Amino acid sequence: MRRRHNSDKDADKRNSQTPIPSKSDSEHSSHKRVFALCLAFRIVNSVLVQTYFNPDEHWQGPEVAHSVAFGYGHLTWEWKQGIRSYLHPMIFVPLYRLLELLRLDTPWIMMRAPRLLQSVFSAVGDLYMYKLSAVLFGDSVAKWALFSQLSNWFMFYCFSRTLSNSLETVFTLVSLYFWPCLRSKSNCSFVSRKWGLVVAAFACAIRPTSAITWMYVGLLELLSARDRFKFVFLEVAPIGILGFPVMIFSHLPFCIAGIIYSKQWKLSGLLAWVLGFYSLLGHKEFRFVLPVLPIALMFSGYSLAVIKDPGYAEYKGKETSKKHTGFPPKMGFAILFLLATNIPMALYMSLVHQRGPEDVMNHLAREALHGKLKSILFLTPCHATPYYSMLHHNLPMQFLDCTPSEEKGVPDESDRFLMDPVPFVSEYAKNMSLPSHIVLFDSEEQKLRNLLISFDYREEKRFFNAHFKVDRDLQASIVVYVRTR
Repeated sequence: MRRRHNSDKDADKRNSQTPIPSKSDSEHSSHKRVFALCLAFRIVNSVLVQTYFNPDEHWQGPEVAHSVAFGYGHLTWEWKQGIRSYLHPMIFVPLYRLLELLRLDTPWIMMRAPRLLQSVFSAVGDLYMYKLSAVLFGDSVAKWALFSQLSNWFMFYCFSRTLSNSLETVFTLVSLYFWPCLRSKSNCSFVSRKWGLVVAAFACAIRPTSAITWMYVGLLELLSARDRFKFVFLEVAPIGILGFPVMIFSHLPFCIAGIIYSKQWKLSGLLAWVLGFYSLLGHKEFRFVLPVLPIALMFSGYSLAVIKDPGYAEYKGKETSKKHTGFPPKMGFAILFLLATNIPMALYMSLVHQRGPEDVMNHLAREALHGKLKSILFLTPCHATPYYSMLHHNLPMQFLDCTPSEEKGVPDESDRFLMDPVPFVSEYAKNMSLPSHIVLFDSEEQKLRNLLISFDYREEKRFFNAHFKVDRDLQASIVVYVRTR
């Protein structure tokens, strides 16, 4: 009996020495798995994005970084006048220098490396969207919110691109996670507010228009904070001074339902504020509201959680005691609907629509690598293709300028060409030496073919671009002409 008693004591002692995983350890392990999943997804995402969306993706990021890293690259008029911040382009400078050091700066890698780097940042944004959803709504909603984000076609199309909007979105998600007024008092730490302010300052430094978001969120915090003097003068002011030296059509029903069921009026108010503010601006682009798209997708995730477990709405987002292991038919239909409406769109926009500019630059980069290229003239709307950041050879290149004129009503060089291409090129040939290669869209090529042939040019390569027009006439293909003499 004594031996058994002693063995029981020894067992209890061993059990007491065995560490029991804490909730924070479990959450940390879960977050690591979520990040690994998001990172793998975004890396594949970045490789699949092979189309041209907006000139700023190349001309305001990698092109500027290429100029800094290698000493050549085109700086648009905004940079020459000093109205742009180097904070975003400088992110790509170490990457370019590392590729050069390792002799990996080949056309294929130079084309994809910046997006691969952005995919790492995007995965961080996905993780913090998941963490923010878990804090506000619970783990079940967080999983479905992440599903909504990863399945959304516009996030797939845009988030891994080297747009400043993409990095702004990442910083916005991280800073909202640390923002106290969006949380309930039971899980709110006011120490985290400083981190939220620091990250928000970076978001505004990269894109000053991010202040639209933080005007609203900052006002909410000011109204709910007890220590308003400390918030304004000891946190916002110092950090602010240091910090400044749709896409969802298929998700829309789920987003609306999520807003109604969750009753998260502060978050829904942020959506309304940002969308309303941008609707008043003269210049509108879908990418401008990218930072609040994940918030809308959180509500979509909430709706999916309610469809799977109706008790979620009743318990106001808290985990219900009853486990729902079944999979309601409505849930299967909702998932199928989202995948069927988003996956084809994501793949078409990322792999097909407007892929010509990137294909043609990849071709020219290979030609330059083999010494078959001497100079290039781009007879396209200005900034319609990538430039030195993808060619990666210091060769003479020229494109049609579209720097804003100081005189109102005076068309720029790009507009004059598009209005009447033949006289423009004829005049150009008289005053300038002809390049070895000319790049132009088929809509202008049809008008200039005979003239180009008279100048001893022949068609070298033709690349598909688009099935339908966007801003101008249909630009179905982009063509490379080479001079034979």
